[in-house]
Formats: sequence, C-alpha cells, structure tokens
Amino acid sequence: MRKLIFGILLLAVVGIGLLHIFTPGDLVFYHDTYRRLSYFPIAVGAILFGITGGLTLAILTSLAFIPHIILFMGEGTEAYLSELTEILLYIAVAVIIGFIASKERRLREKYELLSAKLKRSYARLHSETELLIEVEEQLKASRKLSILGQLSASLAHEIKNPLGSIKGTAEILLDEFPENHPKHEFVKILVQEVDRLNTSVDEVLLFSRHPQNLEQEKGRESLSKVITRVYKLTQNRTEKKKIAFRLTEVDACRDCLVDGHRYSQVLLNMLLNAIDAVDHNGRIEIACQREASWAVVSVSDDGPGVFDTELEKVFEPFYSRKENGTGLGLSISKKIVEGYGGKLEIEKSRWGGACFRIWVPTSLPNAYSPDQVSSV
Repeated sequence: MRKLIFGILLLAVVGIGLLHIFTPGDLVFYHDTYRRLSYFPIAVGAILFGITGGLTLAILTSLAFIPHIILFMGEGTEAYLSELTEILLYIAVAVIIGFIASKERRLREKYELLSAKLKRSYARLHSETELLIEVEEQLKASRKLSILGQLSASLAHEIKNPLGSIKGTAEILLDEFPENHPKHEFVKILVQEVDRLNTSVDEVLLFSRHPQNLEQEKGRESLSKVITRVYKLTQNRTEKKKIAFRLTEVDACRDCLVDGHRYSQVLLNMLLNAIDAVDHNGRIEIACQREASWAVVSVSDDGPGVFDTELEKVFEPFYSRKENGTGLGLSISKKIVEGYGGKLEIEKSRWGGACFRIWVPTSLPNAYSPDQVSSV
C-alpha cells in the first residue's frame, strides 16, 4: 500500500512537471498554480515517509521544475532567483514536515509499545489476581474440609461402637421373631437401617484417611475380571428395573493388573449411581478401551445426566442430589483412583446421560505410594 501511494505521488510530480513544460511561458497564472500544487506531493510524502520521502519528492519536483526555470533565465536576475527560491522552499518544506512527522511517528510507536507492555502487565496482573483468589478460596475450602473431616472421623468412631451393639441386639430380636410374626418385619428394617448407617460411617472414615494410609491389597487382579465381577453383582438390580445392561470390549483391559478390592468399590459406586439415575427400561453400558499407556473404563447411562454447572461439583465431598446420599461416594472413588496414579472424569454420554471415565495407568505400579500421591 505504501509503495502504491509513493508511486501515485511520483506520478503527480511528473505530471506537474509536464504541465510546466507544455504550458506557454506567458500564462503566468497557470505556472503559479502548478508551483503551489507541487507542495502537495512533497508535504504528503514527508508526512507518510518522513524526511527521506519528503526530500526525494522535493528533489524530483525540483528536477521537473528546471525546464520551467530555463524559460525565465532571459527575463532578468530577479525573475530567475524567484524561481530558484521556489526550489529551496520545496526542500525546506520537505525537511520541516518530514522532521515533525518522523518525531510524531517515533512518539506514537513509543506510546504503542508502552501501551502493549501495560496491557500485558495488566493481563498478567489480572491472571495472577484471579489465581490468588482461587488459591485463597481453595485454601479456605481445604481448611473447612480438614476441620469437617476431623470432626466427622471423630464422630464416626464414636458412632461405630454403639452401632455394633445395636445391630447385635437387633439380630437377636430377629431370631426370636419368626418370619410370620408381625414384629419380624420391623426388626428386619432395623437391621437393614443399621447396616446402611454403618456403611455411611465407613465412608466417612475412609474419606478422612490419607490415601497412603489405606490398607494395601496383597493380591492383584485383572481389571477385566474386576469389571466382570462387579457387572454380575449388579445384574440383579438392573433386571428389577428392566435396564438394558451391556458389557463391551472388557478384554481390552485383561493385562492391566489392579487392586481388585479398591477398584471394585469404585466401579460398584459408579454402577449404583447409574442404576439409581436411570428410569425403568433404561440403558447402562460398561466399556473398556486402551489409550496409549492407559486403560480407560467408561460407565455410561441414559439418565438425566449432570448439568454443566455441576460437573466440577460432583466430586466435592458431601455434595449429593440424592435425598439420602452422603455425598462421599464419588469423592472417595476419585481419591482412590488418583491415589493409584489414575484419573476420574465425568462427561455427557452419547445418550445424554452421565458417563464416568476411569483412567487406569498400565505403565505405573498400581498401588499407593507417597510419591504417586504427591504427584497427583
């Protein structure tokens, strides 16, 4: 674009020079007009291209003006010098305007550079401020959870012993009342509710422990075997709700060895959540696939799914949409998976429900260690 503009200015200079040549010398008014028009390309060139551009156009204008000066050489010294002075004015205008334009351009570039630095500094400051606020909020939440975890663990220990006594007494009463006795059903409900409460207490105790303090399983199992076992365990529940329950590509995880007890707990939690979420005649699918050094187990359903605003909350402790849920199942599952160097994610399934993806590392020892826990 700049070359095009400079070319147009050159054409203007050449054109004015030709007008001087082909216009008769006695038409003074026209020659005076041409002289004044010559300042425009010089001034524009100086503004756009600085001193260099202005001087170039001024010199070219002067060269184009020479044939016109020759016409006045015979008119006397005064007329000749007047025309020569015009050339000096061309050069002076080019230098003055070019100097001012160059200085203004340097100042503008300096301010633009300063503005860009300020913008980057502001963006960095804004980012660091957001990070600081986020870290502060996480620290507050961590402190609250730490206090809550300690309190919950203390209460859980205190509750667990009386629960054992209550369950033992209830089982004695259950034996004393035959199945056809009207009170048998009530005692049975008491035993079931004690078991449910005991499970909730165990979840609180498990969540309050650090992953590396969890008991180690001596035996390892194939991940595909664990998936198949949990699948069979939950088949009865899915049949009652007439759920289309499918297991696909499980052999892809056959050579991945895991802590069978812990991963059974994780998968069972995923499946029970899915069974609770789907309606009668719904769909649930467990699939396994290999991705580089990972075995990825997905549990998908066609239930109502999870809102986008809840995607990051579902793994938070004590967060639950169930009326009687503790909100610890997914938190504990995530803690177990990450403790073994894996990842637990949630996304929308292809049916619009929820899809939990468990990433199990195949290249790392699948057991808890302080180094793995600190790196997660």
